[in-house]
Amino acid sequence: MESSLAHKLKLIKLLLLDVDGVMTDGSILIDDKGVESKSFNVRDGHGVKLLQRAGIKVGIITGRSSNVVKQRAAELGIAIVHQGIKNKLEAYEKILSREGLEDKDVAYLGDDLVDLPVLSSVGFSVAVADAIKDILPHVDYVTKHPGGRGAVREVTELILKGCGRWDDVTRRYFNSR
Repeated sequence: MESSLAHKLKLIKLLLLDVDGVMTDGSILIDDKGVESKSFNVRDGHGVKLLQRAGIKVGIITGRSSNVVKQRAAELGIAIVHQGIKNKLEAYEKILSREGLEDKDVAYLGDDLVDLPVLSSVGFSVAVADAIKDILPHVDYVTKHPGGRGAVREVTELILKGCGRWDDVTRRYFNSR
């Protein structure tokens, strides 16, 4: 791992996530009664829990509002949830202030132009593999996995390994005998 990237990863105290196209594959299913559903990756969710176990917070900033997102965030113990956000940078700055953090302390995972202002501000910026190509030159890292298909897990593992906490948070799985 290159030293600049390793340095950035060691500073991370909060991972912020977009939802559509990052935590999901970007598909939105709406039934004939207008009920919305989304598909979330279980391994991505476990990655969130591993980060939390290491003391790293996770939050959501999304442009859409959805009960499905509220429910998923609750399942994962994500307390920082900003939905229906038109200006993600404004929401990000409020989170920084409320959490007492600086840009260098935050990683953000996005996929589209609306994420660019936050991606340009955080200490570690990440785009999913299938992100809009125009944002790729502006991020520190591009995942190998697409949104909703392991990108979140990839980033959580990268952060945990980069800050030296991977072995601590996974030890219980390997020492179960």
